Amino acid sequence: MSTDVTLADYTRFFRASARKTVLLLVRYPVNTLSQVGTLILVFFVIFYGGRAVAPAAIDDSLSGIIVGYLLWSMAIAAYSGLSWAVTREAQWGTLEQLFMSPLGFGRVMATKTVVNVLESFLWGAITLAVMLVVTGRSLALDPFTVVPLGALAVAPAVGIGFVFGGLAIRFKRVENAFQLLQFVFIALIAAPVGDYPLLKWLPLAQGSHLLQRAMADGVPLTRMPAGELGVLVVTAVGYLAVGYAAFHYCQRWARRAGVMGHY
Repeated sequence: MSTDVTLADYTRFFRASARKTVLLLVRYPVNTLSQVGTLILVFFVIFYGGRAVAPAAIDDSLSGIIVGYLLWSMAIAAYSGLSWAVTREAQWGTLEQLFMSPLGFGRVMATKTVVNVLESFLWGAITLAVMLVVTGRSLALDPFTVVPLGALAVAPAVGIGFVFGGLAIRFKRVENAFQLLQFVFIALIAAPVGDYPLLKWLPLAQGSHLLQRAMADGVPLTRMPAGELGVLVVTAVGYLAVGYAAFHYCQRWARRAGVMGHY
């Protein structure tokens, strides 16, 4: 990476990546609407299907279901974005061009990941609004609590996204593998952290637990135990760092194997 690269260069690249994302959403409206529609349709199936089978159970746990589904939809969008981006670049034959960027390949993908996370918050906000309207349930939506907790809760999913992005660079076709992870995310988000404290160190588990307290119980960020927040920060930073390290290793592995530009 060139030593002449400045913060302004990263800012311009971030703006260009964000603009590209917005343009793709606008220019391919069928795909965009299908993406949003799928998230909403799945929630409809859970909500109305659950009410048909066990209405009392659904009503008692509705707030938890809404928060859990919100985090699940955001985590899916955040972690799969990087993997799909690497796969598409490899299919288009432009993956090696990213390595020639003066910003550095790792930083290019990290910037794209930030844009993906912001996009996941967009889908989360739309999905949450629909869920609240459909269910008639109200939640505490203090942005100074929900936004930082949401960002830290999604961070482990981003770390997993880096791992699968690295695998996509090395092995190219990993779509089926990371689609299976969607079901693993459901188990992690629903993990009974209150009953089994060790589970809080798993990805998404502690973030889901604290988001439940913030949105369903109305507990502000300033009233949450420092130890609980510390676990959230450690897991967020830890899984993100490990994922980025794995991503960096896989790209070096692909270059040594001579398969960087192959698909």
